[in-house]
Amino acid sequence: MTQRKERMTNVIPLIPRQTRGEATPTRAVYTVKEAARLLSISVSSAYALVRSGGIPAERLGRRWVIPRNRFHAWLDGDNAPAIQATGTEHTRKGW
Repeated sequence: MTQRKERMTNVIPLIPRQTRGEATPTRAVYTVKEAARLLSISVSSAYALVRSGGIPAERLGRRWVIPRNRFHAWLDGDNAPAIQATGTEHTRKGW
């Protein structure tokens, strides 16, 4: 009589959590690369616009971030508040 060995495993399959109607939080800022993709322009053109104040942006340390609400207001042509980039007063030499 031959015995048949059953393979036992202790691997539990991963089942994704079900969201209960909870909205996923949206990020408050875009990166320059994300803004470039949204505008269908190159990343270098987006950085040039950010530095010149063409796209509303803020410096966070060494990074540029673009606040979503100001970016979309700028796209919609909302000129009520003066929308300008900040942190552009100290440009790099030769730029």
